[in-house]
Amino acid sequence: GSGKSTLLNMLTGNLQPDSGVVDKGETTVIGYFHQSGITFKEDERVIDIVKNVAEYITMADGKTISASQLLTLFLFPPKKQHGFISNLSGGEKKRLQLMSILMKNPNFLILDEPTNDLDIDTLNVLEEFLTTYNGVLMLVSHDRYLLDKMADQLFILEGNGNVKIFNGNYSSYRIELDEAKSAAKTKPTPIILQPKEEKKNKLSFKEQKELENLEKEIVTVEDDLKNANNRLNVTGIDNETLNRVLSEIETLTSQLDEKSARWLTLSEMNEV
Repeated sequence: GSGKSTLLNMLTGNLQPDSGVVDKGETTVIGYFHQSGITFKEDERVIDIVKNVAEYITMADGKTISASQLLTLFLFPPKKQHGFISNLSGGEKKRLQLMSILMKNPNFLILDEPTNDLDIDTLNVLEEFLTTYNGVLMLVSHDRYLLDKMADQLFILEGNGNVKIFNGNYSSYRIELDEAKSAAKTKPTPIILQPKEEKKNKLSFKEQKELENLEKEIVTVEDDLKNANNRLNVTGIDNETLNRVLSEIETLTSQLDEKSARWLTLSEMNEV
């Protein structure tokens, strides 16, 4: 892949770098929302899961709210809060996982493909919450709308350990790529009389076909991801089924990562 999982695992301390160091500040508190998630006991109550992390959380405006108030904010009404985990849908369990992370009051929040695991209503609440979030937000996503809304700096993993840093959102990045493509087309080509080299296409025929196929394959994988996430929202889903669906989502997301990275590489080659 592009190295996304390796990077996240090093940042969170789950993996040590082969060389160099990851220097984590003494006051840094990392919150990591990812696809493998947390396994809850079916006989636990929702409110107890969150309270076991913390009773209260201080918001960006300095206001302190309780675990129950945060659960209400994220669409868990009182009846749900005092219900058992066994009565939650897969989507609600992922939402509860997010609550457990936010109650730690992290100042460095990592969200790995949140649009794959969270429903639209939850994402709307999360987006509103993040607009007033004072910490560092690292967002890993294929959702261009979310990247445009929340990101002001991009780290583009180009493979082989190469990382391109762009200051701006995704739309700004695409505009820059398009402008570079236009500039390359209008740039005068020097006349070389001798020796004359055979002109080469930017992409080979095989690469051009691969690029076309990747666009279709990405749409298919995105549809499969959407269907898998819909299965998470079945009420009362058992842990075995939940873990199986989450494993499928993780596999599909990995495929999407690889195909998207390859598509971006070929697209940039085609635009030079």
